[in-house]
Amino acid sequence: MSEPRRAHVSDHHAIVTRVQQWWGDSRTPEQARELSLLLPKLFLQFFSGTSLVLEDDAGIRAFLVGFHAADNDAEAYIHFVGVDPALRGQGTARRLYTTFFQRAAEAGRTEVRAITSPGNAGSIAFHRAMGFALEPGDRMADGVPVHSDYDGPGQDRVCFFRKLTTP
Repeated sequence: MSEPRRAHVSDHHAIVTRVQQWWGDSRTPEQARELSLLLPKLFLQFFSGTSLVLEDDAGIRAFLVGFHAADNDAEAYIHFVGVDPALRGQGTARRLYTTFFQRAAEAGRTEVRAITSPGNAGSIAFHRAMGFALEPGDRMADGVPVHSDYDGPGQDRVCFFRKLTTP
C-alpha cells in the first residue's frame, strides 16, 4: 500500500460508498447510510489538504477526514476515520493518525481533538492507545467521562485531546 496521500474532492463518492459498505456488517443499511451523512462533500471541498487517503490497486482502503481549526492556530480535529475491515488491526488507522499528527505539528498545531460515541468501546480504546486523554464530562458511563447532548438531544459524546510536539 502506498503512503497516505492528500484527499481530493473526487474521492468523496468512493469514501461515502465505503462507509456504507464497511459499516454494513455492524449496522442496518439505513444506519450505515445515516453514518455516511457525516461526510458531506464540503469536508473534501474545504479540508482536502488536511485529510488523508490510503489506497492500493483495489482503490481506497482507508481514509481520515480532519482539519485545522479556523478559529485558532493551536488545534486540529479528526472528524472521521474509516479502514477497510480486511485491514483492521494491522496498524492502518495508526498510520493515518500518525501522519495527521505529523502534518498538524508541522503546521504549528499543538493539540488534536476527536470525539466518539460512549458505546464505541473500540474507538475509546484506540484513541487512548494513540495517546489521547479524555476530557472531563458532565457524567460518567462505564468509567468514561461523557458530554451529554454534545451533538444535540440524546447525542452524547466522549471527547478526546492529544498534545502534539512541534518538530
